Amino acid sequence: MPADDCLHTAFERCAARVPDRVAVSCGDTQLSYAELDAMADALALRLRRRGVAPGVRVGVCVDRSVELVVAVLAVLKAGGAYVPVDPDYPPARIALVLDDAAVALTVAVVKTADSLSAWPGPVLWTDDDGTDDLDAVLAVAEAVPGDAAYVIYTSGSTGTPKGVEVEHRSVVALLRGTAELFGFDDLDVWTLFHSIAFDFSVWELWGPLLHGCKVVVVPGDVARTPALVLDLLRRERVTVLSQTPTAFRGLVAADAAAGPPAELSLRLVVFGGERLDVGVLRSWIERRGDRVPELVNMYGITETTVHATHRRITAADLADTSVSPLGTALPGVRVEPRTAEGAPVPDGEPGELFVSGTGVARGYLGRPELTAERFVELDGTRWYRSGDRGAVVGGELVYLGRVDRQLKVRGYRVEPGEVEAALLACPRVGTAVVTTRDHGGGDVRLVAFVAPPPAADPVAPAEAELVAAVAHLPAHLRPSAFHVVDEVPTTARGKADLLALADAAERGELEPDATPVAVVAAIVAEVLLRPVAPDADLFDSGATSLALARIVAEVNDQFAVALTGAELTEPTIECLAAAADAARRAGALQGIGG
Repeated sequence: MPADDCLHTAFERCAARVPDRVAVSCGDTQLSYAELDAMADALALRLRRRGVAPGVRVGVCVDRSVELVVAVLAVLKAGGAYVPVDPDYPPARIALVLDDAAVALTVAVVKTADSLSAWPGPVLWTDDDGTDDLDAVLAVAEAVPGDAAYVIYTSGSTGTPKGVEVEHRSVVALLRGTAELFGFDDLDVWTLFHSIAFDFSVWELWGPLLHGCKVVVVPGDVARTPALVLDLLRRERVTVLSQTPTAFRGLVAADAAAGPPAELSLRLVVFGGERLDVGVLRSWIERRGDRVPELVNMYGITETTVHATHRRITAADLADTSVSPLGTALPGVRVEPRTAEGAPVPDGEPGELFVSGTGVARGYLGRPELTAERFVELDGTRWYRSGDRGAVVGGELVYLGRVDRQLKVRGYRVEPGEVEAALLACPRVGTAVVTTRDHGGGDVRLVAFVAPPPAADPVAPAEAELVAAVAHLPAHLRPSAFHVVDEVPTTARGKADLLALADAAERGELEPDATPVAVVAAIVAEVLLRPVAPDADLFDSGATSLALARIVAEVNDQFAVALTGAELTEPTIECLAAAADAARRAGALQGIGG
């Protein structure tokens, strides 16, 4: 693909070259490249008639389906920039993002209407009959590589999300730079596993569509159930899979529980989105090796167009699980540890990671002061200050944690990554997260959450082992409490949820004696934004069918089961908890019997 390309024009060349090849599938529905191109053209014309052109932002609120791909492609064909929102997000959050982005209108399907209940702006429903004159020819300006392709929102340190504007040429440069590294071709099959509102989706969607191969859209209920993901990988013969390390941990456990390794077509697994603790990969590598598929850690941030570095992970890396390797920068990108003032630091010394090159975004939409603070010019080069700490060791970058995760404990500055690395040296620890708990009166203490490595029958670490693992650290770096959990809770984007861990510890929700009813009640309260009596009808309590689907999905995730909702004799917390507990017990007995 030429460097001076737009995403949609690069796609159109693929469609002309392989018109009959399957471009996108979801469940039993699939579209060829010619069909996807034609459907996107038709929707793009409707968008243009609504005033969409270069510089115009368009919201996209479509569930995980082939229609989602049509909608995103149509926005770009019309010349606009897409602003994706996840229909599973609370309506108030969706409205906040769309309002902040000042979208001209939002593309949606009737199925996601509830998600837009708090949004007063105009909506173009893609699955209505439509009254636009599709035969009309509109003379409008075409998008150019320097135009914005999308605006993706990330969490802000103040709690207010901020939109990152990324241009066509940055995504094209990413895919040009990685094509030869990983040997992508039109025989690959990729998954669109992550939420369209998460920047990982940019890589997962445009990677296959710009190489003329197939993208499999993973339904939300499947993505939340590792056993179903494993089945999808086999059935669809997926070759390229992208995962956050936390999400992959569940897949590793599902694979281990499935008996002898089933044949997979995977040739590449890409990790990103959060720190990779290589110890999480131990059982996978011991079971399947490190050659097929290749395991690659890619560091990056939304502000640097998904990925900035790459590093293949091998069995040799398991010798020191305290190191999180980032490797080397992608073609056209520079990543360097620097001081707070922007001066380079010597090899081996820690510094904040600064990123420059083709992937650096325009900045934050409507936030010039924040843009000036994080996107800086040094010696004639524009850099993004990542807020991540790293160092160059042996010619390669390693990750050392977040600059803004530094904690203050009894007057000491604490970098949680240092404590987490010590805990990860314990053989029975696969994931470690360290945060603080405020006991009042200035009594702030470190708290550690650990989960055992993925395995069919994991053995949890004893507290004595955890105490011993941090015994060599100064007293102010030793956690005052250790919580052993089955899984580390994650955000909607698949990252370790530090706030959820801290809140759950405060409420005691992670205690091992929590009852199924209490667990389900907490999930319902989170989704409906208020507590509900265990025997109350959920629909009478304000739940919609979409809300119930979210609740069931969260219950499946929490209990490691696969309920559909059909098991419920009545829509109550008590009934759902009983069904989840019964399914979990049945699964455990089946595992013992097998």
